[in-house]
Amino acid sequence: MAEAHAKPQHDYHLVDPSPWPAVGAAGAFTLAIGALLYFMSKKAGTPHLWYVIPGLVLVIFTMFGWWRDVIKEAHEGYETPVVQLHLRYGMILFIASEVMFFVAWFWAYFDAALYPDSVVTYARTQVLGGQWPPVPSADTDVAGLGWFAHTFNPWGLPLVNTLILLTSGTTVTWAHHSLLEGNRRGLVMGLLCTIGLGIMFTLCQAYEYSHAGFAFAHHIYGSTFFMATGFHGFHVIVGTIFLTVMLFRAMGGDFTPKQHFGFEAAAWYWHFVDVVWLFLFTCIYVWGAGSNYPAG
Repeated sequence: MAEAHAKPQHDYHLVDPSPWPAVGAAGAFTLAIGALLYFMSKKAGTPHLWYVIPGLVLVIFTMFGWWRDVIKEAHEGYETPVVQLHLRYGMILFIASEVMFFVAWFWAYFDAALYPDSVVTYARTQVLGGQWPPVPSADTDVAGLGWFAHTFNPWGLPLVNTLILLTSGTTVTWAHHSLLEGNRRGLVMGLLCTIGLGIMFTLCQAYEYSHAGFAFAHHIYGSTFFMATGFHGFHVIVGTIFLTVMLFRAMGGDFTPKQHFGFEAAAWYWHFVDVVWLFLFTCIYVWGAGSNYPAG
């Protein structure tokens, strides 16, 4: 029996049976049902947020348990060079799927921006004034559609946020090079700086949203703007949490110059977030700003 459980002498990792796929699927299903019930209760005028709590707890529990097991397997020597290569392939495919996710929101934005006077269930001319950005107005001619005051000045806070994210890309690269050189202090300091910049970006974007000249609902500009930039903000929060976990692992001595896929995956994810923001800033904030934004 002892030989049956011994570590096999090959480069591949045959994963032991795990409860986490089933628990995670159950958690995701419960969370989806809970979210549906919450939205139904909100529409009825009596929102019950607790509907989403059981599924959310299960999903978070799965994350902790599954990733704990992955870290344990790495410590036990299962992450051979071949396994690490396959993990990198998996991370590349995941980021590719995230790229296509954002392509959908860019597509929605440019469809409205490039064809502001097309007829799609109703004449967009009535809603947008036949131009992009929309004509500022207290209301539109279409009942139920909301107001539009102005776009954001791209050379104000959006530019500051761009510089923050670009700087965070350099600090995470600093941390990566420190790790490759065996410099744990540089690794920790680089991660701390990156996490701090990520939090700063999120706070600045929250402040920016609170001063928007349009709303999410009832207007196509607000819908496309907040879906694209809001999901990017969500990814920044996820990346910040990702890097925070890597910080604690780095402080615990988990990484070596030859074995640090967890950190590498977090760094790749963060660079992906940076690149997406550059496209958002260029296409939505600069190209799509028009000239009707406040000077300040």
